[in-house]
Amino acid sequence: MGRTAVASVVTLCLIPVHLIVNRFVPDPYMDEIFHVPQAQHYCRGNFTSWDPMITTPPGLYFLSLAYIASLFPGLFCMRAVPSFSDSCSTSILRLTNGVLAVVCSILVYEIIIHLRPSLHDKIATFRAVVLSLYPLHWFFSFLYYTDVASLTAVLAMYLLVLKKKYICSSLLGAVSVLVRQTNIIWLLFVACTGVIEFAQSHLKDREEEIDKVKTAMQNDDFSDVHKGVSVISKLRKRRVNNGMRNQKNLAVETLNPMVHSSGLLDEIYSIVLVSWNHLLEISVLLSPFLMVFAAFIAFVCWNGSIVLGAKDAHTVSPHFSQFLYYGVGFMALALAFLSVKFFSIAHPYLLADNRHYPFYLWRKVINRHWSTKYLMIPFYIYSWFSIVCNLAKNQKKLWVLVYVLACAATLIPTPLIEFRYYTIPFFFMVLHSDIIDNMSWLLLGFLYLCINFFTMYMFLFRPFSWAHEAGTQRFIW
Repeated sequence: MGRTAVASVVTLCLIPVHLIVNRFVPDPYMDEIFHVPQAQHYCRGNFTSWDPMITTPPGLYFLSLAYIASLFPGLFCMRAVPSFSDSCSTSILRLTNGVLAVVCSILVYEIIIHLRPSLHDKIATFRAVVLSLYPLHWFFSFLYYTDVASLTAVLAMYLLVLKKKYICSSLLGAVSVLVRQTNIIWLLFVACTGVIEFAQSHLKDREEEIDKVKTAMQNDDFSDVHKGVSVISKLRKRRVNNGMRNQKNLAVETLNPMVHSSGLLDEIYSIVLVSWNHLLEISVLLSPFLMVFAAFIAFVCWNGSIVLGAKDAHTVSPHFSQFLYYGVGFMALALAFLSVKFFSIAHPYLLADNRHYPFYLWRKVINRHWSTKYLMIPFYIYSWFSIVCNLAKNQKKLWVLVYVLACAATLIPTPLIEFRYYTIPFFFMVLHSDIIDNMSWLLLGFLYLCINFFTMYMFLFRPFSWAHEAGTQRFIW
């Protein structure tokens, strides 16, 4: 029931906005001027053509082909289109992401009920709908970008690992990398999650064994040991009893290496120990993911870069502030949407080409005084500290560490100030966070609706004009 309700609500929200967007913005917009023609080449069967300005793999175009192929018989019978290539219009290609957005909302619901099986179905449905309204995800559900397909593939990969379907998960991981190559980081994150889940299940089995041993210790009065040995002194009896207790205590400690503490190092030790004891099973578990990772490394070596096109303009360079202001965005509005760039070294394409909230915040707020960027440093630290503490309430410390490392590996090498890079980290964070108050979710949903309404209004009725100057963008609102 929950899946149907989530899909129905999201679909009813998507359809009218999709019609309005295609009514007012019928032509390819921004990066769509690259993606739409490339997909149309594929629709005509021209798979050798490639626009050198496209940096991502062709995964989205293949997904569009599969989607349009399912629509074409109906469109052809209704005489809406004369041929397959004619069905690849901008509006229909955009609808690919609309369909994927519905699938994504169902995946979010499934992850929520898996992580919190005691949660009421109506509450899980409500939370899934709220997350489907996340402004960055929502906005790009109506354009032909890679964001929605990327998030959908990553969440599907993660859900399958949680359900211990590792081979299917790795296949979807390969799809996610074909959509956006930086998803290789999240494939490794999901693989690590699989190992942690595997170790936890075995540690749970050990805990059950420990409980049995403790029960046996409590019930054992050692009377059988002393039957027929009345000549033994009380001191000898005490020594025998103490020796047996020490042996059983040693057995308990051997079964569970985390008897006395549960810090990060203890978690790492226990997981390494379990993995070593089940090395063959772990190898089988990880092998599909390692094959995808090996194929990715081979591609990078062959291609000479992680990106396909425009290599000079998309060189990897350290951008540590990107990692920091992701945390600021979460603390500011719990959505990583209005985060801003407070300090950074110079980069080409400093601001990426979508709705530029950070551009105006940077120009009108942050850049008004030189001291602002330094005054915000304590807030940076506090923001990430809060995120880590919040996640640690429900997750293993090792999981939190792997999540932070994945965020760093995704965000730090990217020179662009681009909120879209925060979408996948944000969904993982919120899905595992300790936000349990329904009123907080209600306010979050209301906030998302307000931002989406404002963004769509500015997008449709107050369009930008822009000009490219020396590798940067100038925007006029």
